[in-house]
Amino acid sequence: MKELFLIRHAKSDWGTEFLKDVDRPLNERGYSDAYFMSGWFLKNQTVPAKILSSTATRALNTALIFARTFDFNMSNFALEKNIYESSSKNLISIIREQPNDVTSLAVFCHNPAITEVCNALLNDFFIEDVPTCGITGIKFSVNGWQDIAEKKGELGFYQFPKNFKNNN
Repeated sequence: MKELFLIRHAKSDWGTEFLKDVDRPLNERGYSDAYFMSGWFLKNQTVPAKILSSTATRALNTALIFARTFDFNMSNFALEKNIYESSSKNLISIIREQPNDVTSLAVFCHNPAITEVCNALLNDFFIEDVPTCGITGIKFSVNGWQDIAEKKGELGFYQFPKNFKNNN
């Protein structure tokens, strides 16, 4: 059994025009949402065995907030530059390349690839657009990451910050 957590970076700051897209930081809401969602995850899910993050500042900052909340062993935290601007096909390839001793994996990534990968892997669930700091948990009945296949993933959960704000 393999469990994949696809996490879109939290809300970023668009007001810094002199920065390249890859360098955009989180904005105030992004930080707040990342701390909230990482706390929700810690209370409701199993902490992943490995965290893999895009090198883009907004994704890395989101991943680091989750890692801090989890009191995560940073020797199991890795950066992958090819996640930034990755196609869904390339993102799935990156996931399939993970070591088989990793039972659960959190990948901090970007749209549109995250939404496309969720829809490619899930067998009976459609996501129109994964919002910022949205988390999709997908379970696979396989022994190795190389064996994950399209439409073979079972939805474990799908959560994002506005799900909680609308219920207050």
